[in-house]
Amino acid sequence: MSLRNFSLWFLLCLLCTSGLPINISAEDWPQFRGANSSGIASETSAPIHFGPDTNVLWKLPLDPGHSSPCIVGDSIFLTTYQKPPHSLSVLCIDRNLGTVSWQRRVNAKSIERGHPSFNPASSTPTSDGQRVVAYFGSYGLICFDMLGTKLWDLQMPLTKSYSGNATSPAIFGDLVILYRGNYVDHFLLAVNKTTGKEVWRVKQDEHITGEMACTACPIVVDGKLIVHTARAVQAFQLDTGKHLWTVKCATTATSTPVLAQDEVIVAAWNKLGEDALRPPFPDFEQLVKQNDKNDDRQIGRDEFPTFWIFHRPEGAEAPQNGATVRFQQVDSNRDGQIVASEWKKQIAGIERYRAQASQHGMLAIKLNQSNPNDPTNVRVLDTASIPEVPSPLSNNGYLYFVKNGGILTCLEISTGKRIYRMRTSGRGTHYASPLIAGGKLYTISGAGLISVLTLGPNPKILATNDMRDEVYASPAVVDGTIYVRTHATLYAFKHPTKR
Repeated sequence: MSLRNFSLWFLLCLLCTSGLPINISAEDWPQFRGANSSGIASETSAPIHFGPDTNVLWKLPLDPGHSSPCIVGDSIFLTTYQKPPHSLSVLCIDRNLGTVSWQRRVNAKSIERGHPSFNPASSTPTSDGQRVVAYFGSYGLICFDMLGTKLWDLQMPLTKSYSGNATSPAIFGDLVILYRGNYVDHFLLAVNKTTGKEVWRVKQDEHITGEMACTACPIVVDGKLIVHTARAVQAFQLDTGKHLWTVKCATTATSTPVLAQDEVIVAAWNKLGEDALRPPFPDFEQLVKQNDKNDDRQIGRDEFPTFWIFHRPEGAEAPQNGATVRFQQVDSNRDGQIVASEWKKQIAGIERYRAQASQHGMLAIKLNQSNPNDPTNVRVLDTASIPEVPSPLSNNGYLYFVKNGGILTCLEISTGKRIYRMRTSGRGTHYASPLIAGGKLYTISGAGLISVLTLGPNPKILATNDMRDEVYASPAVVDGTIYVRTHATLYAFKHPTKR
């Protein structure tokens, strides 16, 4: 090779590795759940059988974090939290090699707290091929270029909430959109993706309570920004933040909406929304018959069993799985014994509290509303087995959603007809959202069992893949490769014939 040709070749290599802007392609996974948070890969194929010893393209040990992979071009972006030394980081990983290209520490003065299942690095980054934007409830927004040079940040007060502020930002056009709800502040924000300067902000007046998760990622359709917010689903004009409509519903704003033709579909969940979440109480005679050990017709502290005001019957292994009736609450006169009048009074109070909760459900909401009070704006597709955390999927006229216990439901969207309800191979709590790739449906249990099923009205479980570690992050699929983040490792799985 001549010196001139070598120089040209060397220059070309530098350009290819210089972090120059790249164009987002249909196969990229640029935010939580991929393009517009749909959860659907454009891939025609993806591995069905995989695990720590099967079809591993590469694996990379990671510090803890529940953020999902954000993938643009040959770069994977993730966030991590190392305890100690209470260190937050943004990582760029080479998608082909499975090595860390760069890691940037984010210096937060304090680290937010949340539910035992929460991690301070739970928010998924977003990228447009020129920059990557990450969010931490402990810090705010921070933006880097593709080589890891900090471009801007927008620091915010430390969030305070029961669950932890695991909301993810999204880039739409020239704007970074963030929905943030916690005890400290509650707003919808748009900032310029180039400068980080605020473009508009919409304050949210809904009172935040301990049950509010506010983790849903905004989505966009025809210039409308759709946001699943505390006790509501709202639409705004993307470029100005102008409010378009609000649909009130009993929801904790946990899962991300999906589009289905001229409707947006939202899993509106609340802790008392269905019978399965409200265990029945025995009357006093039954209580005594089952638990009175010394036959004194009273219930002492050591005789008082566990009763749930609300309880998730599936996924019971998760920490803080519900709220119990405390003995001292029932024992109003503090004499160490519960009698019939005290029990009846306590149960009556709990039932009044339960009655305040509105029914939750899987809602189909019109995108274009001329009259916000028109009842036909909202269709209730189902009110049972609604997922608390995982987001639904809309594909070819069917809606798929999975809840704790691996209970998978398929509905016909146009009619709301239930096509099937079944158990996958996964059990226990489900945090990660399902995805569709290569014409297959993937569901992920918190314990790390990933079920692969056929789509359509006649489901078949094709494989059950055991990651042998917990999985709370939603996987991503790009270029025939599925990327799965466990609590300790990021895996890339690809069929050997596709390598």
